[in-house]
Amino acid sequence: MDQTLDASAASRSQQRSLAARMPTGAKVFLILSTALLPLAIIALFASFRTTQIADEGARAALRIASAESARKIGIELIGDMTALRVALNALDADKADAASCARAQGVFAPQAASGSQFAISDEAGRLICGTPLPSSLAVAPSGKSSITTRVISGRGVTLAIRGASGQTQAEAFFPVGFLAKTAKPSEFAPDYEAQLLGGDDALTLFDLPPREVLERRGTLRIGLGLGDLTLQTRARSAPITSPVLIAMLLPIVMWAAAASIAWFIVDRLLIRPLRRLNASVAAFTPGEEINPGAITSLPAQEIRELGDTFRAISRTVVEHEAGLAEGLVRQTKLTREVHHRVKNNLQVISSLINFHARGARSAEASAAYASIQRRVDALAVVHRHHFAELEVNRGLALRSVLGDLASNIRATAPEGSAKLSIALDIAPVLATQDIAIAVSFLTTEIIELSMTSNPSAPIRITVRDGETPDRAVLRVVSPGLIQTDDLQVLVEERYGRVIEGLSRQLRSKLHYDPFVGAYEIALAITGRD
Repeated sequence: MDQTLDASAASRSQQRSLAARMPTGAKVFLILSTALLPLAIIALFASFRTTQIADEGARAALRIASAESARKIGIELIGDMTALRVALNALDADKADAASCARAQGVFAPQAASGSQFAISDEAGRLICGTPLPSSLAVAPSGKSSITTRVISGRGVTLAIRGASGQTQAEAFFPVGFLAKTAKPSEFAPDYEAQLLGGDDALTLFDLPPREVLERRGTLRIGLGLGDLTLQTRARSAPITSPVLIAMLLPIVMWAAAASIAWFIVDRLLIRPLRRLNASVAAFTPGEEINPGAITSLPAQEIRELGDTFRAISRTVVEHEAGLAEGLVRQTKLTREVHHRVKNNLQVISSLINFHARGARSAEASAAYASIQRRVDALAVVHRHHFAELEVNRGLALRSVLGDLASNIRATAPEGSAKLSIALDIAPVLATQDIAIAVSFLTTEIIELSMTSNPSAPIRITVRDGETPDRAVLRVVSPGLIQTDDLQVLVEERYGRVIEGLSRQLRSKLHYDPFVGAYEIALAITGRD
């Protein structure tokens, strides 16, 4: 069940994807074609219905003609055979009844010119009245009162009847010309085909021309009431002529033409103008105005109004861009002013500390002032580099920051550390201001701890790449940092808490190697210089 649902969802997703990839013009043409398709179906159905009504009219006319032809032939043949039956009954009683024979000859006399003939004979086959029929036309009666029929293809129909007593019999031959003339309906203008059917034989009275391509014919059969004689008529149905084909195909052509014209109009008045407008909007660059010439040439008023709206928006964007640029200039000036004030304030603080240090009455007070000044200098160095890097916004270069910091520390070192050596091996990495401040203060505190423990011990500061591209490792090594009792007291009473707090600010663990005299910590960096 889940697999079926997944397959159905995948199929719908694929259909939506195909629909999304379909060009807009194709979508519009498909929609218009679908909308106009019911009209085309209705028109096509109307054409078929018109053809069907014409066929029904032709079939109705054929039924009328068939009924009239069958009635005429039936009346004629039944009348003649009735006259022969009367004569047979009279001759059964008196074979010398010349009047009955004369009456029969009088009935067939008008038809003699067309080739109709009859013959009355006794049971031995001796002719009593009429003209004997050739064997090719003769037929033996099958019963005393029933009429036996024989259809002779291409020639005519022979009917035979036996008298009531069975002593006499009569045969009558009706040629095809006579039957065709008799069967001709009085009011049936279109051509039709008529055949007399008897058994497996057929006699064509009227024939139609050979069947044409796409010609359709309707057939009707009517019994004549004489043995198994049946009249079959066939007439053309409404022909599928060129006008009919055009009438049937015209709705489809009109549907395709209407859909194509509608698509052409929509494409010219809507889709292409929207594409041009989209190209103008896509080519828009902040600070510029959308080309008004590309808008005024659009054909639809609504699309021109939409273009005017985009142009108004572009003007608004230009104005806002100008305002933002002006605000940025003001903000930059304000930032520079704040930087200068902070730098001056730090300089004033450093000068005051230096002034009070020169007036100190004890070495301990002078050392305390120097320690404070080194920390203020560390902050000033970071601030100065931060402002220098603010224009490019890349981050602070730790190589420059730690280089200036080392110079300031050597300049403010106490008398015992006058020849202090600070070696630097700094990789070209960049860090944020927060990281740089913490690194500066941490380095200052560790160097201060080393100078306090061993004023003459050299110091080496290194920054190398870390295990990942966004990390670096700061390492400060000095013999003055090797584990001793005095160093342990200094860490516990004065420097340990500050160093631990700065390592927490760097969000990393500070590692200490007491045998080598090294502090090491991982830093977050923003890149390489």
